[in-house]
Amino acid sequence: MKRIIRILFCLLIPFNIYGQLTPFTNQYVLNPLTINPAFAGNRGALNIAAFYRKQWVGIAGAPETTTLAVDAPMLDDKLGLGLIIMSDKIGVTNATQLNTNYAYKISAGDGVLSLGLGAGMVFTHTAWSDLIVLDPGDEYYLVDSRVFVVPNFSFGTYYSVHNFFVGFSIPKLLGYKFNFDKNKYVLKNDPGEYYFLINTGYLFDISPKLRFLPSALVAFSPNDKLLYDLNAHFNLVNRIWIGASYRNNRSIGALLQFQVNNQLKFGYTYDFDFGNLRTYSSGTHEVMIRYEFRYRVEAVSPLNF
Repeated sequence: MKRIIRILFCLLIPFNIYGQLTPFTNQYVLNPLTINPAFAGNRGALNIAAFYRKQWVGIAGAPETTTLAVDAPMLDDKLGLGLIIMSDKIGVTNATQLNTNYAYKISAGDGVLSLGLGAGMVFTHTAWSDLIVLDPGDEYYLVDSRVFVVPNFSFGTYYSVHNFFVGFSIPKLLGYKFNFDKNKYVLKNDPGEYYFLINTGYLFDISPKLRFLPSALVAFSPNDKLLYDLNAHFNLVNRIWIGASYRNNRSIGALLQFQVNNQLKFGYTYDFDFGNLRTYSSGTHEVMIRYEFRYRVEAVSPLNF
């Protein structure tokens, strides 16, 4: 039984805590702070956003993510501050991330260059007692794990000029591996397992009431394959965003956002996986609500989802 528990442990908790593939969910399109701390304050106003993501609907124990994100410019836009609180649930494992973001902005020609740092903590534990016991007596092995706490750091740069933007980031600078003998996570910092992200796009003004934003995200790691995400979004009458994403030969996504007024915005995205999971899952859903305290009309970045 102990061997079975150990196998389940490897499957249900983050055995190696490195860069999650957060960029390849819709979180990064709706909230770029999840992949680049340098984006903090780039909307030009204090904004508060809440997200709920239900992945692989129809599969028991599939990931659920709830996020609260806050960011704002400070000191006449020279500084950006951000805060992200994220709760992940996968099976009987729960993880909570608390991340702070700091961005310093420099005028670079006609554009703005942001240099960002992120720092935070990850709290994770596994509720073994929630599992169903089939053999009498096995419940004594299902003791909930203690709460593990590990720090996390990130780095990023972001440049925007007129309708163009480009960003580079490393979302996770520290890696950890679980040590069964010590019953804790130990530092396993291997730059070969870093994910390096490049995100870029250009906003085309097709007409006074129609704009087009193609963008791309590329993630590469020395010890892994190249990943990419291609996006095409349209903005109608400066109020409605509609678009689609194609992700690394495995899924497609659709996005719809509605700007109620200058402050309030709602968003919804849907992902369809055309890999092996399509047989068992009806897709992935994500909803967003954002409120912006618009004391500036124009945002710094064209990526103004």
